[in-house]
Amino acid sequence: MSKNSCKITSIGGQALIEGILMRSAKKTAISIRMPDGTISTQYLECSNIKDKYKIFNIPFLRGIASFIDSMKIGYDALSISAQKSGIDETSVDNTSKFDKWIEKKFGDKIVKLLMVVSSILGIAISVLLFFMLPILIFNFIENLLPFLGGSVIYRSVFEGFFRILIFLIYIILCSRINEIKRVFQYHGAEHKTIFCYENNDELKVDNVKKYSRFHPRCGTSFIFLMLIIGIFIGFFIPFSNPFLRTLIKLFCIPVVVGLGYELIKFCGCHKNFFTSVISTPGLWIQRITTKEPDDKMIEVAIEALKSAISENVEEQ
Repeated sequence: MSKNSCKITSIGGQALIEGILMRSAKKTAISIRMPDGTISTQYLECSNIKDKYKIFNIPFLRGIASFIDSMKIGYDALSISAQKSGIDETSVDNTSKFDKWIEKKFGDKIVKLLMVVSSILGIAISVLLFFMLPILIFNFIENLLPFLGGSVIYRSVFEGFFRILIFLIYIILCSRINEIKRVFQYHGAEHKTIFCYENNDELKVDNVKKYSRFHPRCGTSFIFLMLIIGIFIGFFIPFSNPFLRTLIKLFCIPVVVGLGYELIKFCGCHKNFFTSVISTPGLWIQRITTKEPDDKMIEVAIEALKSAISENVEEQ
């Protein structure tokens, strides 16, 4: 393959706390910038759903399986990065006397309970904001403007764009937090490094810096695409009751994930007018979720990618 030719790969990644996860067809590696300045790299043992159950290798279902695998692997990688980067130690040092007393009296049990409760609350708030709130607001507007009554198209479009607005506000607010800004810089380093590899260029800092931080297979683009698909799914849900409509939308999430995965995968393998239309909104959002990295961040991304690339295996 010539140096300037471009290859299609399935390599993906995730920005972590002071580090990056890179995942190829055969290996998953995470590299972390340690407090002493060195780079620590380790491999994650990943048991994919598609490997256990062959039915999840067929189109549509493979997207659902990949989404679940990515969530699990991403959570494990974030936990490791928090430990290695020194975040956990800082948290312990700043623990209040009451927190220390709780931990001493109840140990790990109360900690696990609090994690479960916080997870349930997080899911409940997400459902309220992204599903029920848009429905309730449209129902209110519908009462003021009777001509909207019964229009599933108006309803679905309003709810969809309201969810997009909430999503944009959320990531914009997150981007103003210094720690998140650094994660977004690592996100940019991840994309630029993958682009460098896909263009068959040598993985060096100066080479990586030349490439774009906007990648069509980004998870941000995937989330935004799912929000758009959700608008079209809403056309086929005739109910206006907030609880019933929310319940049906939740059951439709696997459909949205499966369709979104196939579209993102198609856009990553083809370049034409159709894929450009699909990819462009997600690339716009990446202007918020990715930032230009510094050289040290790129070094971490290069180390993670080199570790993830399988020897003598063509990554497709």
